[in-house]
Amino acid sequence: MRMHYNRFAGQSLERVAALSDGIFAVAMTLLVLNLTIPVLHERLTEQPLWASNVINSEGALLSALTPLLLHLLTYFMSFLTLGMFWVGQQTQLSHFTRSDRTLTWLHLLFLLTITLMPFSTALLAEFITYRVALIIYWLNLLLPGLALLGSIRYAWGAQLVKEEATSAVRAALERRIVVAQILYAIAVLLSIFNTYISIAIIVLLQLSSAIAGRFSPLNRL
Repeated sequence: MRMHYNRFAGQSLERVAALSDGIFAVAMTLLVLNLTIPVLHERLTEQPLWASNVINSEGALLSALTPLLLHLLTYFMSFLTLGMFWVGQQTQLSHFTRSDRTLTWLHLLFLLTITLMPFSTALLAEFITYRVALIIYWLNLLLPGLALLGSIRYAWGAQLVKEEATSAVRAALERRIVVAQILYAIAVLLSIFNTYISIAIIVLLQLSSAIAGRFSPLNRL
């Protein structure tokens, strides 16, 4: 009897989880590269050493650190984002009995979007008042959410889930993704008024999900 490769390829959930852990760890680490230490002094041919770009006092150092606040904000937001997606993926994998080739590739597609997070974060940090940069960042929230949603629906349809993974569990997993993505979209729409409003709402949604426990609207879904 002839055996087709696709029937037994990519069945290890452990390998998917291990690859995911590594990629998330690298992506989270790369985020910090946007935080650069101010230069002690910078000699320019047309400016003397005592010019305003020289850090030679406590006040000058504080002034040089001020622009980093926006980078810290986007770093914090993206670290929360990656943490949420890591938890979401691990929650899914814990309800699966095994994987198959299609499910593995769905999670590889999910991980592809995760590797883009350092880029979208750096872009937003540099152009935080630009709606285009915010929309690109939002797409980096939307695409992994869609990948996880597709993973849920495929796994249940292909009967790759455990017996205790009931239809209620599936509904809870899907509802959390859909509601979160709707809230993110609403937050981005508010960038019509100001991008900082959008970013503040996104951070509050993430904090609510991560630390607010049973008081979080997302955790009651």
